[in-house]
Amino acid sequence: MCNLFSMTKGQQAIRELAGVMRDTTGNLPLSPGIFPDYLAPIVRTAADGVRELAMVRWGLPSSGRAILEAASRRADKLRAKGGVVDFDRLLRMEPDKGTTNIRNVASAHWTPYLAPQNRCLVPFTSFCEPDQVGGSLAPVWFALDPTRPLAFFAGLWTRAHTSVRKVKEGQVTCDLFGFMTTEANAEVGRFHAKAMPVILTRPDELEAWMTAPWGDARQLQRPLPDGALQVVARGKKEDGPADLLGSVTMGGAVLNEAY
Repeated sequence: MCNLFSMTKGQQAIRELAGVMRDTTGNLPLSPGIFPDYLAPIVRTAADGVRELAMVRWGLPSSGRAILEAASRRADKLRAKGGVVDFDRLLRMEPDKGTTNIRNVASAHWTPYLAPQNRCLVPFTSFCEPDQVGGSLAPVWFALDPTRPLAFFAGLWTRAHTSVRKVKEGQVTCDLFGFMTTEANAEVGRFHAKAMPVILTRPDELEAWMTAPWGDARQLQRPLPDGALQVVARGKKEDGPADLLGSVTMGGAVLNEAY
């Protein structure tokens, strides 16, 4: 799963390539390290139909079943210690760190997110996978080429979801996003055989993902052709131009993978 990526191109490049008509991000910083459960820029269709660039929190809601099972485990532990359990409240306050990557779109949980109004584009310049094949789990960074050109993950988003993301925050209401994964191509598979993000590089792909009926848009859930990616860095938790590395990143804890 991809739980770390970078975005080190300016927002004007995002606006031009993705046809953005409204930018709500302000002075968007370049980000050599974007982690789960933090804000990241996405391109979405707003409620008034305008395509906009906005900052949204990474990690879509987990399924009701997953949250119920987690709350049940917590309740069992409390009961084993002799505690009295208000299960309705426990369930309501069960933390949900979210789902960063979506693979199984046949799951009924994802059905409400598949219409065009819930699809988004997630701009990136490189992404990271742990070296699971070699066993070191060292970060390996991939990009289209060493210049790290702008591309987009095929994403999904939802508006104003209320949940407990972190216990110390309590209940919060926020917009959330995640992005699609698929089978790994040759370059990613050398290090991480399980999956890679769904990557869109051409204007027609961007438009299809944002506007096409689901039957057509789903055809984009496929790996990039072998040879389309290059390893551009290893062993680091940030990637980008040298003058950016060491700057403040959008860091955070690793989240759950899609099921």
